[in-house]
Amino acid sequence: MAGLRGVVAFGIRYTKYSFSLPQMPSHRLLKTVRLAVRNTSCTFARSACSGSREIRDPLNFWCGGRVRIEHVKNSEPVYEPATGHVLCHLEHCGPPEVDQAIKSAQAAFRQWSKMAGMDRARVMLEAARIIQARREEIAEIEVVNNGKSITEARLDVDSARLCIEYFAGLACSLAGQHVQLPGGSFAYTRREPLGVCVGIGAWNYPFQIAAWKSAPALACGNAMVFKPSPVTPVTAVLLAEVYAQAGVPEGLFNVVQGGQDTGTLLCQHPDVAKVSFTGSVPTGKKIMEMAASGVKPVTLELGGKSPLIIFEDSDLENAVRGALMANFLSQGQVCSNGTRVFVQRALLAQFLEEVVRRTKAIQIGDPLLEQTRMGPLVSRPHLDKVLGYVAQAKKEGARVLCGGEPFVPADPKLREGYYMSPCVLDDCTDNMTCVREEIFGPVMSVLAFDTEAEVLQRANDTSMGLAAGVFTKDVKRAHRVIEQLQAGSCFINNYNITPVEVPFGGYKASGIGRENGQVTMEFYSQLKTVVVEMGDVDSLF
Repeated sequence: MAGLRGVVAFGIRYTKYSFSLPQMPSHRLLKTVRLAVRNTSCTFARSACSGSREIRDPLNFWCGGRVRIEHVKNSEPVYEPATGHVLCHLEHCGPPEVDQAIKSAQAAFRQWSKMAGMDRARVMLEAARIIQARREEIAEIEVVNNGKSITEARLDVDSARLCIEYFAGLACSLAGQHVQLPGGSFAYTRREPLGVCVGIGAWNYPFQIAAWKSAPALACGNAMVFKPSPVTPVTAVLLAEVYAQAGVPEGLFNVVQGGQDTGTLLCQHPDVAKVSFTGSVPTGKKIMEMAASGVKPVTLELGGKSPLIIFEDSDLENAVRGALMANFLSQGQVCSNGTRVFVQRALLAQFLEEVVRRTKAIQIGDPLLEQTRMGPLVSRPHLDKVLGYVAQAKKEGARVLCGGEPFVPADPKLREGYYMSPCVLDDCTDNMTCVREEIFGPVMSVLAFDTEAEVLQRANDTSMGLAAGVFTKDVKRAHRVIEQLQAGSCFINNYNITPVEVPFGGYKASGIGRENGQVTMEFYSQLKTVVVEMGDVDSLF
């Protein structure tokens, strides 16, 4: 999941919102009322800086409202990356809660799937309108829970809205084919929804991923039960409230919180028709195995170790910009990032000088401030993991040109946050750990190359194939190289641009299926063939 789409808008609105739960009998689950667009209800106060949030509302959502689990067997703290403070406590869903959410989705599916595509489109467009109205609020909550800069978070919210708008436009496009047969007989096909789909999201684009998965599912007439990452559980429930406010049937988009056990319950539930997952390759393989036991289709958007190839005739300014976008977007926590930067030897010195200068100038700090361009990594364990990769790279002979160290902001309330300085590694070789494994942090590995044939062989020498990029002024070479790169999402003279109109996904171990683009409608629907006999049955018996 990656990329930018939209226009940056500046100017934060600061308003306080309060919300309290209704009193319910003890034998029933406690549900919150829906959020109204203009009377938004959340138990946090919006402010210009990090460290003032505490979320007390339940984060599970089904049957049209937030749900507090009565007898919680498993809960865990959720941290604000910018400060290291506890943001909220996550209540994990067990078998009873998962079953309730899926039954709620089934009931909604029966109503939603019978609606005309135009009617579904109207509801989805209303959801997009609500997201636009709440853009700043959703973006700020995303920052608080994920740590990315407010500038990026706004664009993520825009991408979510655009995705819903795009698939609303395709909701009327589900159509079949008419085939004429001999003797006046004929056949036709029907494209029909699957049923209850499960979406499992990653922590790097929480709100955007929830929209990218739910929009095509709903456009095709399905219902969805979505499980966010337990690291970033907060904003998916906002999308559920948006859909409810827009007028979807109660239960059409539900949110269940939890970790691996909850995900297993969802994947193995007999009433789930499809699973769509974004995350790591090892987890994707496990989900594929679980889905296979029920012969359920899967969409898997997994990891990458993508090459970015910069030829000596490239525009240096654009190549440097592309390399920075390919490595430091969302603190480097992007699966499609071009972290193996191959630079033709004649341009290498100039490239390194400029990319190091630009990297050192990246402003690190409070992600809610407009001037910040890099916030904290998502968690303390992940920060330690990324710093460990830098230490390993140095042991293996790579040269650190800048960064790769813990960063302590001047603001006292940010000193327990999970910050590091963006890193550029030189003298990298193909067999180094930093070049072979997905780091998922702000670490750029630069490798020199001499010939086109050589760099193509090296670029493809990986088990993953999510993305790839080429910078060159030679149009023929650009297309020739892209044709031979083994990757599903490729860029020429740019990187990490993901308009919702085009498919996104990978080759090899980077996944199965696609997200976005018209083709995604096929992954959330099934084809029925109907043969109509207009004459007598010609029987052999």
